[in-house]
Amino acid sequence: MSDTQHDYVAGHYGPRASAYVSSAVHSGGPDLDRIAAVLQATRPNRVLDLGCGGGHVSYTAAPFASEVVACDLTPGMLAEVARTAATRGLANIHIEQAAAERLPFPDASFDAVLCRFSLHHWHDPHAGLREARRVIKPDGFAILIDTVAPAHPLLDTHLQAVELLRDPSHVRNMTAAELVSGLAAAGWATTALTPRRMRMDFDGWTARTRTPAVCRAALLHLQAEASVPVRDYFAIGPDGSFDLDAILVEVRPAPL
Repeated sequence: MSDTQHDYVAGHYGPRASAYVSSAVHSGGPDLDRIAAVLQATRPNRVLDLGCGGGHVSYTAAPFASEVVACDLTPGMLAEVARTAATRGLANIHIEQAAAERLPFPDASFDAVLCRFSLHHWHDPHAGLREARRVIKPDGFAILIDTVAPAHPLLDTHLQAVELLRDPSHVRNMTAAELVSGLAAAGWATTALTPRRMRMDFDGWTARTRTPAVCRAALLHLQAEASVPVRDYFAIGPDGSFDLDAILVEVRPAPL
């Protein structure tokens, strides 16, 4: 049995690592295009991919940086990233196992911190944001991308329920306002914010996490029985597929 939430997340995602490397949702998108454009313009020396998952941010960053550190809680994810990086000839990607809340790097170690679709799994997101601020250089920057909850409690509750049924390692999707506020409290100044909507194909969405049949059935029931405002907001389809809000936030360290 897992002793901590970190142990639980690592154990949960290890067997699912290869699915995240091959996931179409994770391997492409305008957010990765934005990361590439910013890195191409800035050419940072050392980049941290925080909560790297399947490593798609690392693969995107590698051509534009001297070194990319792919950091994740899950050894299985890191093994897949190392294998994929080697296959692609990306020798400047190095892996490091750590929780976002306890990074094993000295202060001001990185020119850029990148984080994509990881924050909603962190046990203590505010501690993780503070750690990211600690390891960034004074003239560095960060780009954070995550799925976010709608502000209205009705819609928020539905999203958290389906996320948890699909993936028991889910902690919580912040709202966009909570994320921006949390970044400010951690010592970051927001310079740009870009929202987007993503279509979640139900079969692919549940296959990636190997959602058990009983939970898939409960998810389909929740989607089918949702109220009209919920169905309309998430554009829930007959097969359970739906739209999910995401946000890309560009930040720089605020003076401490």
